[in-house]
Amino acid sequence: MPQQQVIPVQLKAVVPTANGAALFLGTEEKTFVIYVDANVGHAINMFLAGTEKERPLTHDLMAHVLAAFGAKVERAVINDVKNSTFYARLILSAENELHQRKIIELDARPSDCIAMAIQQKAPIFVSRVVLDEVDDASDALKQIETTKEGEAAGEEDESST
Repeated sequence: MPQQQVIPVQLKAVVPTANGAALFLGTEEKTFVIYVDANVGHAINMFLAGTEKERPLTHDLMAHVLAAFGAKVERAVINDVKNSTFYARLILSAENELHQRKIIELDARPSDCIAMAIQQKAPIFVSRVVLDEVDDASDALKQIETTKEGEAAGEEDESST
């Protein structure tokens, strides 16, 4: 099977929703949304903010296990979408005491792949096929950002009076 072309994407925003969180990912040209459960959305926000935690979260545990085996996250790849369900692969690399490098590719939920990539500052990619198929949510993200800016400006006005 030929390799799919992949494009680097950035996590542009994590927006709380009634049922969890919306992850806005994309390029300069196109943004798309992946909906995740509230716990993973919260964990991603904590990783983005560098929040110290009293006890390790699940993704912290995974990172500790990987480190104990000399492995790290190389990248996350969102590689498919079917009926609005996204699929992803977490690409790990491990090096043993003989300096032999091994690449491991794991099937995982996109939310966990994104969380692990953000936590370990690894790049996130999306396949060209997925990027071409998803709806562009750039306007929705701009509207959310504009609304937040307006609310923040309103709060500043109230606090200065």
